[in-house]
Amino acid sequence: MNPSFFYTNEFLTYDFSGMHPLKPIRLKLTYDTMKVKNILSGFDVVEPKIATIDDLLRVHTQDYISAVQKAEKGIPDFRFGLGTSDNPLFPEMYKSSLIYVGASISAAEHLFERDMSVNISGGLHHAHPDQAAGFCIFNDVAVAIKTLLEKYGKIAYIDIDAHHGDGVQEVFYRSNKVLTISLHESGQFLFPGTGFPDEIGEDEGRGYSVNVPLYPFTADDVYIESFQEVVPPLIEAFAPDMIVAQIGSDTNTDDPLSDFRLSIRGYLNVIEIIKRLHKKHLILGGGGYNLEVVPKAWSMAMAVLLGKNIDIPFEQSYTTSQAGRDYAQMMVKEVKSRIFPFFNI
Repeated sequence: MNPSFFYTNEFLTYDFSGMHPLKPIRLKLTYDTMKVKNILSGFDVVEPKIATIDDLLRVHTQDYISAVQKAEKGIPDFRFGLGTSDNPLFPEMYKSSLIYVGASISAAEHLFERDMSVNISGGLHHAHPDQAAGFCIFNDVAVAIKTLLEKYGKIAYIDIDAHHGDGVQEVFYRSNKVLTISLHESGQFLFPGTGFPDEIGEDEGRGYSVNVPLYPFTADDVYIESFQEVVPPLIEAFAPDMIVAQIGSDTNTDDPLSDFRLSIRGYLNVIEIIKRLHKKHLILGGGGYNLEVVPKAWSMAMAVLLGKNIDIPFEQSYTTSQAGRDYAQMMVKEVKSRIFPFFNI
């Protein structure tokens, strides 16, 4: 059975418009690139369903959902992060958000019978149960994971976006059923200002929240080394039923909203590692704000996940500074000392 790829042009209605850096056209550009490059043919393309209020209530509070419904009518509510510069109001804010969440739920449900399912509109990892943040209204990632937990016992969440996956971490911070792993630019330098190694979870979830912050200008070499040092050993020890991966491409050197220096080749190396870690994957989009980079990175990522051979265009490569390498080694060492004992590693 082919993997599923969820897409609809309705994704384009999630549009903060104006000079806002999140451009939904990146999704159509990715879809079109996959079509032209004969990558889409490896998937069953599926129209997503629309999420319901009951779906949202798995993660979000009723008061917050009501505030988003009012925001769609032009009524801001700064208590909930609605109407800020990051999350300005726009027509159909509520409806379009339901489409994004519905696509991730649909993709999760397809994994009950398939080994891979993709929603590139998903990965809105900054939304909190009662707060919009970082261009994210509802947390489709957390809702999708809750859907998967109806059938599966253990889920590993790997987040390679340049920004810390704070909203997903918060939702599962006290759970030992979801192992959240985030590699990101350090919160000392980048939104949302969280994601340090001492954020390890609480109660039953203690040891199940893993954060590897890295210095600005970290390049392929140190990023991949850090990923290899931390992620595969934890996945092997945790032995999840599947992996949910948020594959934001804003780690790219040409992305305007982060300071990482990853090449597309380096990014694809990480995707290949994620692919090898498990046979079952839910793949979600995430950050990525350069309209030339995103379609290339995501379409090639889909090719890698399908096992297709691809030609990667020539790129300038960078080397991480010694300070960046030293910082990464220090963070990896701290993660190992704090987290690995919980898994007898």
